[in-house]
Amino acid sequence: MTRVLIVEDDATINSLIYEYLTEKDFDCRQAFSGTEGRLLFDMEKFDLILLDLMIPGLSGEELIAYIRSSSQVPVIVLSAKTALEDKVNLLSTGADDYLTKPFELEELLARIQVQLRHKAAAPSPAPSSLRYKDWELDEQARNFLVKGERIDLTAHELGIITLLMKYPKKVFTKQEIFESVWNQDYFVEDKTINVHISNIRSKLKDTATDAYIQTVWGIGFKLKD
Repeated sequence: MTRVLIVEDDATINSLIYEYLTEKDFDCRQAFSGTEGRLLFDMEKFDLILLDLMIPGLSGEELIAYIRSSSQVPVIVLSAKTALEDKVNLLSTGADDYLTKPFELEELLARIQVQLRHKAAAPSPAPSSLRYKDWELDEQARNFLVKGERIDLTAHELGIITLLMKYPKKVFTKQEIFESVWNQDYFVEDKTINVHISNIRSKLKDTATDAYIQTVWGIGFKLKD
């Protein structure tokens, strides 16, 4: 059964879509904010996402960016914005289709079916493997190797390493790391990131690669150039 995540803060619209798609044999989940949508996305696997832009918490644009950091699941945007520029911007930042409100449920269903056909026809992605200097990370197997030797990391430590290896030139603030890896709001005085970075460096010390994680004073952390 096709699983659809509906992220829409208007309870009436959300329920109408839910009831209509459920009658069409879709398995739907409802979220009424961007934050709730992100939580459900992290907890469950979906075949397609319907996403309003003007939602509380995490914005629609931010949620698209978050989804695209780890998944190519089809995303159809539902929005009252009608300007061509808005549509182009959304499609260029990761949305697969754009439906302007108000819309007919029959048209929504047709758009969904098109995206599902595209997804079915697309080749399966190759196993995701990241490399950086002496480091190698198999995301699917959650296996982190340094100079060919496996390094055992906790789930959060592995999440930090994965984030840094995906974007080796980016400086991440502690807030960005925490919210990406923990999927929770960051507290200004929280020392969690410092502790986890310290633990990772300790585990890497014998491999002489602990210096690969660079502290950017006053900002956060990045991988060494």
